[in-house]
Amino acid sequence: MINIPNYKKIYIDILDKKYPQKISICQKILNKKILSTLDIITLNKIIFGEQDRESMTFNQRHRAYCEKTIIEILEYQKEYHLNNTQIALKFKISRNSLTKWKKKYLV
Repeated sequence: MINIPNYKKIYIDILDKKYPQKISICQKILNKKILSTLDIITLNKIIFGEQDRESMTFNQRHRAYCEKTIIEILEYQKEYHLNNTQIALKFKISRNSLTKWKKKYLV
């Protein structure tokens, strides 16, 4: 069994201690029973803002997506009729990863 960090508690503590002015903005996401990977990425952007290019590249290499999130991204692409380049820019994912996911999950 894999232990998953309690991201909801982590982000609530961060908001309470360092960014109380952003609690109302994040409340809708934090009210969800289970946070998806996309929710966590969104919270991170809201709280800490956009990062510089170097740290964003480093962090991107260490991101992992669960199957549910991958399917959610692919459904988003289909719903909004986006090509691989557009969806890659939106979610900061490589086009190669998207192609592999499509072969694995949409076949």
